[in-house]
Amino acid sequence: MRALRGVDFDLAAGEVHALLGENGAGKSTLIKVVTGAHAPDAGEITVAGRTVHGLTPTLAQQLGIACIYQQPALFPDLTVAENIGLRLEHGGATRRIDWPARRARTADLLARVGATIDPEAEVNELSMPEQQLVEIACSVGAGARIVIMDEPTASLTQREQGRLFTVVRELRTAGVGVVYISHRLEEIFALADRVTVLRDGASVGTHPVAAMKEADLIKLMVGREVAQLYPPAEAPPGDVVLDLKAIGCTASGVRGVTLELRTGEIFGLAGLVGAGRTELARVLFGLTPADSGEIRLNGRRVVIPSPRQAIELGIAYVPEDRRRHGVILEMPIAQNMTMAVHRTIFPRGWLRDGAEEALALDFIRTLAVKCAGPDAPGGTLSGGNQQKVSLARWLATKPRVLILDEPTQGVDVGAKSEIHRIIRRLAKDGLAVLMISSDLPEVLGMSDRIGVMRGGALATVLPGGSDAHTVMAAALGQETNKGAA
Repeated sequence: MRALRGVDFDLAAGEVHALLGENGAGKSTLIKVVTGAHAPDAGEITVAGRTVHGLTPTLAQQLGIACIYQQPALFPDLTVAENIGLRLEHGGATRRIDWPARRARTADLLARVGATIDPEAEVNELSMPEQQLVEIACSVGAGARIVIMDEPTASLTQREQGRLFTVVRELRTAGVGVVYISHRLEEIFALADRVTVLRDGASVGTHPVAAMKEADLIKLMVGREVAQLYPPAEAPPGDVVLDLKAIGCTASGVRGVTLELRTGEIFGLAGLVGAGRTELARVLFGLTPADSGEIRLNGRRVVIPSPRQAIELGIAYVPEDRRRHGVILEMPIAQNMTMAVHRTIFPRGWLRDGAEEALALDFIRTLAVKCAGPDAPGGTLSGGNQQKVSLARWLATKPRVLILDEPTQGVDVGAKSEIHRIIRRLAKDGLAVLMISSDLPEVLGMSDRIGVMRGGALATVLPGGSDAHTVMAAALGQETNKGAA
């Protein structure tokens, strides 16, 4: 199978050129070719008018090509200054290091990218966005003329995204060419000058961003019309299934959360990173049990001291980090899907491969999981299909309340549309859904009501259809003109 087929791509100095495509479209392979990690079978690479043969990572760096990945490649136990020094300084292992000069240079580079980071701080003490700024500082210090950014905002708050956008624009002003890869189309329209779309390993078009609409880009990416990225509700919510009264957890910082969740409802939970959204989910799933307040399920007061008890009560939780907590990459899809219901399909401990396979095949069909079969390892799937497998695991428990933490993070627009349809269908079937998302358009487009968290507390509850300004104002603690829903 060919990962790339005759791809044409060009980048001008002082340009932000977006690279789009579904998972598996060839974006990562193209970046590996440009950075010298993979050798192309055919075609030609030209840098600054010079045809380059035998491109290697070292040669790419010498030519001024730098790549900033979603997970920065820094040494966690070294300081920021030591990391930058290792990248930028030359000489043998026995050379004498000018420590004051190294620290001064690091401070200057960090200031140039708008980072207020101590050069003596260890990298393992930094947040993900701070590590990304260190990577950008390295690129600036190396005199990079081509900077590739691969999903740079996946773990950033909106405020941090704004700071990154400022850095990207400053790089463009300085004449640097930026290749910007993102699944978030709103970022493309905010930053990019041109956009190239890959599909099935081939380029299907390069266009000025100003001449494109979101629907145009989606059609180019998926090869078909995506009717609605955010399908509307088909019926009003029903009775209250989950009722929280002043729920708190000292250990996780959740404070006095009161809310009602109804059958058939998608309740979106918005807020800045660190506002307490995931912490509330962990409380409801018994990972960090509540130590104050009251939880009622279908009118009956319950205590949730552990995940096992949460599952028995009909609460399911699809966590944010699917690679760490959602899908075991080495394990077959069927085993991933049935992990939470072993007692049901394997009564008295007797293994029944037929029952496991039948359950897996049913979910593969129902959720439209694209895979080689139930025995295929989870790691062979795209991000969107991994998310479907993680969802299947918890749907197998037949829950009444489904908590989804960042359900479409890192998946392409086609998979995102499919996951949204699945969520809406589950709500139509009577499931109560608590959806946590840092993707504000997703919260606005999918939610019947929107709860905004700040500082571990529920700041307000807004009606579905609220605008982005109102939600962000509540997240930042500003007064809004709309009352609670």
